Amino acid sequence: MPVEVQELGRAVRQAHHRQHRALDGRLAAAGTTPAQWDALRAISRAPGASARALAAETFQSEQAFGTLAGRLAAQGLIDRRPGRHRSVEHHLTPAGEKLLGTGRRIVDEALAELFAPLPEDDRATLLALLLRLSP
Repeated sequence: MPVEVQELGRAVRQAHHRQHRALDGRLAAAGTTPAQWDALRAISRAPGASARALAAETFQSEQAFGTLAGRLAAQGLIDRRPGRHRSVEHHLTPAGEKLLGTGRRIVDEALAELFAPLPEDDRATLLALLLRLSP
């Protein structure tokens, strides 16, 4: 029986929405948001990266990432330093490292609960299928 692509798309969106809701509430208790935590994670993976690279990594526009980075800098979570040419490099501060660690524990717990209904083999299959859709 053929799969209705709109139904498939809705199921993916619903899973994403459930994930976002689970992370939003838990990360708020730690004083951050999913977008902020994801930015901290991206910066930790690529210290010194430009806003352009970090925006792409976090699925945001450069303007949106710049606004977010400004908030993170104002909170003392990142440093923004002049880079090559006109770029700005992004680095975590000790406070940003601490919040990133707290967020990792929260996210790991929330995602473990979200994916708990799937056996490990199904999780691996789901990941492989989703990665096939990525460019």
